[in-house]
Amino acid sequence: MRAKEFLGWHEKRLIGVSLTTVIPLGQNDRARIINIGSNRWAFKPEIGFTRKWQRVVVEGYTGIWLFTSNTNFYPGDAKRTQDPIVAFEAHAGYYIKPRLWASFDSNFWMGGRSSINGTGKEDQHRDSRVGLTVSAPLGRRHSLKFSHSRGAVTRIGGSFQTFSAAWQYSWIGKSY
Repeated sequence: MRAKEFLGWHEKRLIGVSLTTVIPLGQNDRARIINIGSNRWAFKPEIGFTRKWQRVVVEGYTGIWLFTSNTNFYPGDAKRTQDPIVAFEAHAGYYIKPRLWASFDSNFWMGGRSSINGTGKEDQHRDSRVGLTVSAPLGRRHSLKFSHSRGAVTRIGGSFQTFSAAWQYSWIGKSY
């Protein structure tokens, strides 16, 4: 649609798909346990939906991380494989006024057990996070976005908090 049509369009229901690809870039030295690169490919096909009712919007996504093998894992010629990781994410948001909104965010992921040379490790994920995001307009094309999240359930890895701030610029002057 043209920019003028887009400015008058109001979201109701959308369904979309995506494919995230992580390529094996970076330095990999098979004689070292810690490497800058991952030395494997990863793919995440994902499907999402969003539904808006006046000022309330609900979004949901589901996807699955698929990994190729790392055949140069430490030490030397070890082979590391990893099972798929299934991920779910949901957001419930409220538009206070155009471009000023807040949302409650949550996610859950499970799977990902790894093996080295066929020997399984006890590292299967079953974790989730919850958070809050707020976006506030700064003039016609700019906005600031603040987020906070924390571990709700952590089985593997650290239970940590994140805080983030972002500046956003919109090429189209009117957005909701």
